[in-house]
Amino acid sequence: MPHALVVGYDPEGIPGADGPALRALLDAELARFATYGVSADMVLVEYDEHAEPALAKALASRSWDVVVIGGGLRKAEPLLPLFEAAVNLVRRHAPQAAIAFNTSGGDSVEAALRHLPDAPAREESPR
Repeated sequence: MPHALVVGYDPEGIPGADGPALRALLDAELARFATYGVSADMVLVEYDEHAEPALAKALASRSWDVVVIGGGLRKAEPLLPLFEAAVNLVRRHAPQAAIAFNTSGGDSVEAALRHLPDAPAREESPR
């Protein structure tokens, strides 16, 4: 079974956002991986001194086939250093993993599947 790690920005740390609602959407997306026969975990970070150690720990926790880096880390210009750190941490701690990018928290599965050609076909229709 392929293993995917989804790396994202913690919605609880986004000013003005409905953190619990966004987290529920991310959790639902994470659960959707199972319908494609992919084991998945998620690590959510904020831009602080805990981000890089949390990412490194998650990346080193197992052998990943693909790491999906979320748009929350990529799209906000002030987070560019965190995005760069995430990419370099993947290279250092999970060099065997493909790196994928989603466009939103709702298409992480599709981003991962682009790099998992041997993943089993889905068992149910998407969302």
